[in-house]
Amino acid sequence: MSVAFTKEGDAEAFAADLPDRPISTQPNLVTAEGLAMIEAEFAAARAAYAAAQAAGGVAEDRTAMARATRDLRYWSARRGTAQPVERDESRTSVQFGDTVTFDREDGRTQTFRIVGEDEADPAKGSVSYVSPLARALMGKGVGDTAMVAGGEVEIVAIG
Repeated sequence: MSVAFTKEGDAEAFAADLPDRPISTQPNLVTAEGLAMIEAEFAAARAAYAAAQAAGGVAEDRTAMARATRDLRYWSARRGTAQPVERDESRTSVQFGDTVTFDREDGRTQTFRIVGEDEADPAKGSVSYVSPLARALMGKGVGDTAMVAGGEVEIVAIG
């Protein structure tokens, strides 16, 4: 057997041996939208797995099958551990699922929604409930201050 064939085979095996996506050890709290997103991702992973099987499976494209299998495991685990959380309307302090607006010392006003880890996207205005920002704001009310990234912020609205 030629060395070239051995290296090609090793590269294919390496590509197909994708590490699992890390799963947080934190409780998998989700909003209603977050649960819907997990369900959609799970369905997409099942479809990708079925497509990889139909395309020849492991013998034809080990990487596609490995990626589909990895994603299916991840979204299946996230779906199985999802804990939907509804907002407690009787509370006036910041809680999971809230949209919080705050003023920074430099004059900027920012708004973020506190959501589950899988649905967090700071560029789109949502942060994970385990983020330092969310942890600093949780339990505070309008007019309260919190230390965020070395500066003080004042909560001006909770929705």
